[in-house]
Amino acid sequence: MATPASAPALRRIDGSAVRVLVVDDEQMLTDLLSMALRMEGWDVRTASSGLQALQAARDFAPDAMVLDIMMPDLDGMAVLQRLRQSGNDVPVLFLTAKDAVGDRVAGLTAGGDDYVTKPFSLEEVVARLRGLMRRAGTAQSAESEPILRVGDLSLNEDSHEVERGGVAFELTATEFELLRFLMRNQRRVVSKAQILDRVWNYDFGGRSSVVELYISYLRKKIDQGREPLIHTVRGVGYMIKAPQ
Repeated sequence: MATPASAPALRRIDGSAVRVLVVDDEQMLTDLLSMALRMEGWDVRTASSGLQALQAARDFAPDAMVLDIMMPDLDGMAVLQRLRQSGNDVPVLFLTAKDAVGDRVAGLTAGGDDYVTKPFSLEEVVARLRGLMRRAGTAQSAESEPILRVGDLSLNEDSHEVERGGVAFELTATEFELLRFLMRNQRRVVSKAQILDRVWNYDFGGRSSVVELYISYLRKKIDQGREPLIHTVRGVGYMIKAPQ
């Protein structure tokens, strides 16, 4: 599946697909992450242990790495340490347990670039990786700014600023992720199941009613008193599109 036209395609400086290495010993998690990253048009490899990660980093030469801290043989900290000692400065996004504050601090101190806590949304991981690779200068987008637009609505993926018609809106983290997902798929109908998979935690297991609730929150902030951008396609899902 190609990257939607509304999301600036991220490419290596030479124009080829960016490379991301995903390292985690949970097969379901690596499968989900790989699927989400390949939907961006990225070249993805996986590893299930620290030793495999080091070998893959040498063979694959990734532009970014998603690295779990708790793994068999070598943990994520040890992998990062060996990478840095060998002169490999690939940007690393750590996956940490929700309450492992010490791990997050240690990971960033050891040379990690960013972290997300489990459980996380797939959209958040994609956004964090895009930011890491842009800042590292290993990849660039087709547009000079990471801004998504639908009609007079704009969303800045880096600063998290959202405006419509020059009026700024304050969104919660979940509202922002939901709006970003809709805007990156503008003029496409996305189902409640797709929204749950991409916006809520990968193991959320929630009911579709939470999607309806957050769509109503967005409509009150984005569409109230204006020509609507967010549309319900009954029995299918939701779509965002500019007025005709």
